[in-house]
Amino acid sequence: MNSVRLPSENKHDLTDYRKNQIRSIAFLILLTVLLLVSVLLSLRAGSYNTPVSELIKGIFGKSADKKVNLVIRNNRMPRICTAIVAGAGLGLAGCILQAILHNPLASASTLGVSQGATFGAAFAIVTLNLTGGVGISLWSFAGSIAVAVVILGLSRLKQISAEGIVLAGVAISSMLTGATTLIQYFANEIQLANLVFWTFGDLGSTDWNELRNMSVMVLILIVYCTLHRWDYNALLNGEETAVSLGINVQQLTLTNMVLCCLTCSMIVSRVGLINFIGLVAPHIVRMVVGNNHVYLIPGSVLAGATLLLLGDLFARVAIMPIILPIGAITSFLGGPLFLYLLFKGGRQR
Repeated sequence: MNSVRLPSENKHDLTDYRKNQIRSIAFLILLTVLLLVSVLLSLRAGSYNTPVSELIKGIFGKSADKKVNLVIRNNRMPRICTAIVAGAGLGLAGCILQAILHNPLASASTLGVSQGATFGAAFAIVTLNLTGGVGISLWSFAGSIAVAVVILGLSRLKQISAEGIVLAGVAISSMLTGATTLIQYFANEIQLANLVFWTFGDLGSTDWNELRNMSVMVLILIVYCTLHRWDYNALLNGEETAVSLGINVQQLTLTNMVLCCLTCSMIVSRVGLINFIGLVAPHIVRMVVGNNHVYLIPGSVLAGATLLLLGDLFARVAIMPIILPIGAITSFLGGPLFLYLLFKGGRQR
């Protein structure tokens, strides 16, 4: 006989839901506060020491010291905003890739999407002698979307397991890294210097115009994902359930792959290869809020922005005045978590 759910059980479930809701909202507020604190610390970090009040005035160009206005508006603020926008985009892209591929290890870096974008940029710099602008972004997008097509084909057509998809991403990343190295071998000194940028990652070379274009793409991804947050929740129960609820799973998957690849390629074409932010940020949020994308999407945005900004802060102050490559910092951050998730998944099989 089927058991009948008692009113007390419904009340208990409602109480648990409200507790989870309060915890999730509190965690999002905590992430917001942490991001603001990180911004203030990043504003203050550097060889030009200034009181916090003057730094805040310098953001609006109102500081009494004109040097403060110049340093803040032309140096520190563009770098901080770049870290926030790039981190938010990579964190959200990782969250969505994990949802549509049903793979907790999926992210732009672990699947080879970022490496594909880097190869596209390297090909454009050396072979086509491009130095920046839309051209490199288009070639970056072409490289990332080519990898995405392969990954999507393996996931949908061959029905490869989650671990198999990650291994395929590692193999693709290795091949693309080797191809990028070969391109570097034939590059001249100027081209080689530009290519080193893609390998190391750099948040300090973007101007306000480039930052504006990158922000628009990240904002489009945020808006689209927010509007489809319930679709991602439906996918958690399987594609059959999602289809029964009227969701076009194939269209949703394809659109998300294109948007995520376009966002990642634009970020890579501006700041270089930054690993593991898209893997680490969603998992940190998921440990607190669970798999509800109503909170997971904004949480991944905030966590990605905060992690990249804190990573950049460490890169700037660790051995001042030398600035360490941000790509190496994020790799040290994400590598251990990637291994933990991989072995944890293996034990649960």
